[in-house]
Amino acid sequence: MARALRPVGLDFAESAPVRLVFTAAAVAAPEAVYRALAEDVAGWPRWFRAVSLARPTHGGAGREVRLRGGVRFQETIMAADPEQRYAYRVDETNAPGVQALLEEWRLTPAGSGTRIRWTFAAAGPAPFRLALTAARPGLGHSFRTAVRTLDGLLAGQSSDHQRP
Repeated sequence: MARALRPVGLDFAESAPVRLVFTAAAVAAPEAVYRALAEDVAGWPRWFRAVSLARPTHGGAGREVRLRGGVRFQETIMAADPEQRYAYRVDETNAPGVQALLEEWRLTPAGSGTRIRWTFAAAGPAPFRLALTAARPGLGHSFRTAVRTLDGLLAGQSSDHQRP
């Protein structure tokens, strides 16, 4: 059963009771990574294995996301700063325990590629916070695998565009 979460602002990425922050490097340029994150929402299942469906809602101001295993999210886009940041707040979910959730993707040029920082900011009762903290290694692995997969897809697209 889906339920509404507490609305939070962008500052929640820094002030949440649980903040899981992960970083990874991509060979792809920030503009390509940003397009995949913010403009090709429906493409997320191709590179983020945990995601089974993603689609824009409300004319692009929101997203519907479904994870493998049945967890669903209705989200509001909080920041869409080209080549720099993409953030969204979960407004409604069927995930147990969570009271507030915001995710932020920060992109920083790194040589000819991109440094990607993903912040998973959440609030909930003590058992939820403990479970989320225990899930940190798995979330980190999922993130790093997603970035590697995305980077491979973007490299393939780049070479496709260079072919005559």
